[in-house]
Amino acid sequence: MRPFLNSTDAIGNGSELQKRLQRDGYLFIQNLLPRQSLEELKVKWLQILSSAGWLRQDRPLEEGIADINAFCLEPQDQYMDVLHRVYELKEFHALQHHLKLVGLFESMWKQPIIPHPRLIGRVIFPQREEYTTPPHQDFIPVQGSDETYAVWFPLTDLDPEMGGLQVASGSHTSGIYEFRPALGAGGLEIIDTLGGTWVGNPFKQGDVLVFHCMTAHKGIPNRGDRLRLSVDARYQRMTDPIAPDSLEPHGKLITWEKLYVDWPKDDPLKYYWRRWNLRVKEYDTSYHEKRDCMAFDMAALGDKRSISALERITSRDAVQSNRRKAWELLKALECRKNKESDPKPT
Repeated sequence: MRPFLNSTDAIGNGSELQKRLQRDGYLFIQNLLPRQSLEELKVKWLQILSSAGWLRQDRPLEEGIADINAFCLEPQDQYMDVLHRVYELKEFHALQHHLKLVGLFESMWKQPIIPHPRLIGRVIFPQREEYTTPPHQDFIPVQGSDETYAVWFPLTDLDPEMGGLQVASGSHTSGIYEFRPALGAGGLEIIDTLGGTWVGNPFKQGDVLVFHCMTAHKGIPNRGDRLRLSVDARYQRMTDPIAPDSLEPHGKLITWEKLYVDWPKDDPLKYYWRRWNLRVKEYDTSYHEKRDCMAFDMAALGDKRSISALERITSRDAVQSNRRKAWELLKALECRKNKESDPKPT
């Protein structure tokens, strides 16, 4: 597999960065964010994870060694409850407003930009490869403007054993790919293998990956023993439409009032987006409705690849009958799994 095209040399040349981003659908930039800020956030994040029982207590906190028995993932309640404690940290939100990130986009677009209020933290447990985030496109869950860009960065160095993120170079020019339900974050995967287009390499603390909302990307399995911590931030031109969900916190059962409870009253990052008259564009639910219908059919046939989509329905769907149906199918899949794992009589 080819490595990322390294665009660190183009920092300060907005037109060249924009050219590469339009051509390849991504930018890889080394050492953009300050290590000290990332390290400070990492320690506070790990303290929260340790108190939740996600870390080995017989190892130093800063190593971030996972307790595999605590495995959980989005959108399970035990996962989201812990992530919401991370989201209460001012340091978590401040990073996406760093001048080097905001300036990167302003240098390309030559106009005001807005970081999305919805900022997402990821905690990837090791040795659970089947739940690695599958290939997908961000436009389906994000929407709003089709010129929205993600910035992904880890909080630590990522050696090949810890995995990371890969993108399919040039995949942003082909519209929405066909998809199906799958295990992992988002609950869906692109069917096209996009062979020969994947690029990637190890990350160092401070490196960032920027990519278009149509660019196909995927997680790489965490085969080590540490939790992998990373952040998904998103940016767009202030004049472009934004979806209403992008103005809300990540997770349906949390509010900005709860996240801001310990922040200074006059903190400039609180409700910063309300200072502008943003153009809100209603969310198109058809993509997720299609995914969910396929998940129901797959679950009825005993296909466990439907589990992540079903869990999202039970925790987030506004229609009670859909939540009930998803819950019943999840129970049936669990019963089927238990029967298959029972020892056969001799």
